[in-house]
Amino acid sequence: MLDALRADPPRTAILTDVDGTLAPIVERPERAAVPQRARELLAALSERYGLVGCISGRRAREARELVGVGDLAYAGNHGLELLLPADDEVRLDPALTGREREAADFLAGPAGEGLGASGLRREDKGPIQALHWRQAEEEGGAEARAEEIAAGARRAGLEPRWGRKVLELRPVGVGGKDAAVAALLAPRELSAAIYAGDDRTDLDAGRRLHELRDAGQLRTAAFVGVLSPEAPAELAEESDLNVEGAEGWLELLAELAA
Repeated sequence: MLDALRADPPRTAILTDVDGTLAPIVERPERAAVPQRARELLAALSERYGLVGCISGRRAREARELVGVGDLAYAGNHGLELLLPADDEVRLDPALTGREREAADFLAGPAGEGLGASGLRREDKGPIQALHWRQAEEEGGAEARAEEIAAGARRAGLEPRWGRKVLELRPVGVGGKDAAVAALLAPRELSAAIYAGDDRTDLDAGRRLHELRDAGQLRTAAFVGVLSPEAPAELAEESDLNVEGAEGWLELLAELAA
């Protein structure tokens, strides 16, 4: 698989999730850090490969600041935002027009009452609203409250997405890491791509890569599952290759850079 990816670097894409894949998961997201070795590898890869990019649940500008390598492509907010190497301004998904506040308005009503008391911490990401329960005193109770909110969000016409101790609410039919993969690959003449991720939302990206391969648009498609005790069971089942934690993915990046 690595030989196929390294056979023609200018026509190969290397795509990666950020939190839990490049940057180890921490209790507070604002304290996350991408190791210097990861930065050096990504910078080296960007000089040889046709596309190197990060696809993150963070906003695109925040992901760029965290990773710290300006010559990469960034898809943020689970594909709702694009920030390409030459861009100063974030490109928003056109499908969002007029729907930017749907999730925020939902949580401004009864569904958003008492979030802190239930152990949920709200993160405002514009069109996406995230509810975290990492560090909650009663994680089980906080997760149960998140499940109630998710059910109400579906009835209100929103799309709930689950991650590692987080629920994200977004407008239906926009974004997704699968859409981010397609948006980054489409303008380029590429024949191979690899994507690595550690969470349930990364399954969408892996599935899209496999669809592109099956449709003949890619000769080689590799989905890497970055495993951890919190990883969903489907990750190991659906990935083409599994590695242990962020360090395992860095070792694979080093092989691609060699």
